[in-house]
Amino acid sequence: MSLINKRIVVTGGAGFLGSHIVDKLIKRGCKHVFIPRSSSFDLRRTEDVFDMYAAYRADIIIHAAAASGGIGWNRKNPAKALYENLIMGLNLLEEGRNWDLEKFIQIGSVCAYPLNVSIPTPEEELWSGYPEPTNGPYGLSKRVLSTACQAYREQYGMNAICLMPVNLYGPGDDFNPESSHVIAAMIQKFVEAKQKNLPEVSLWGTGEASREFLYIEDCAGAIILATEKYNGAESINVGSGKEIAIKNLALLIAKEANFEGNLVWDRSMPNGQPRRLFDSSRAKKEFGFTAKTNFEDGIKRTVCWYKESKCEL
Repeated sequence: MSLINKRIVVTGGAGFLGSHIVDKLIKRGCKHVFIPRSSSFDLRRTEDVFDMYAAYRADIIIHAAAASGGIGWNRKNPAKALYENLIMGLNLLEEGRNWDLEKFIQIGSVCAYPLNVSIPTPEEELWSGYPEPTNGPYGLSKRVLSTACQAYREQYGMNAICLMPVNLYGPGDDFNPESSHVIAAMIQKFVEAKQKNLPEVSLWGTGEASREFLYIEDCAGAIILATEKYNGAESINVGSGKEIAIKNLALLIAKEANFEGNLVWDRSMPNGQPRRLFDSSRAKKEFGFTAKTNFEDGIKRTVCWYKESKCEL
């Protein structure tokens, strides 16, 4: 599918992931890319979703809007995470079937996967157990929406696909301490500690857990490739294929921030999922995606962006 002349709506298009998707679409020469702002279209309201479809007459919806955050945010907002993600996705699917929509792309999350999974984790294990409890309601909302895409495909013939990215990072990330994910939270802490000459930085958990991370531009590129090339019913993992222990991640970010103090691990706080590493071979097979960004380079770019954008140096 050529996207050049398609009318493409990117929900969450002003957010972290959505803004990178929009940038890549425009650079590819797409002429009709729309960002529905929440001030005009509240996707939790069915009447606003109807108005959005009426206003943009979309051929393609890339649904990147989400109510989400790190472990701390998810622990404080389980009902919000469950309700708002479900209602936004279901509203968009239900209304989309009435508007001659060509394609719907649901952006899922690694949090949808169970606590105990094989490493690397294949797509077939999505429903093999309950998600890691601190992310449970959020993860379940994304899991249900993956099934909703299949249901709307089966009953209404809608070309709805679901992509499951791993943890994302990069320029433009959320650095709010109340809602940030691990990389952004560490960057904020280490850069601030360096500026204030603090002797130590406190971090959650033990550092023994591990994560797979995907640079934001790589993820945006994968989503566009899937929009062009993938039309299957099964959800698809999108990852980098690289795993790193949280302790080693902290050392890497501390080095990039030039912080030389001590790292103190607060064992009273949760680790989250013990390990996360996707089997992303299906993404390569189905739409030719392979992550391109070296992790150390991605961290360096993100730290530099944070210093330039958020700090008075």
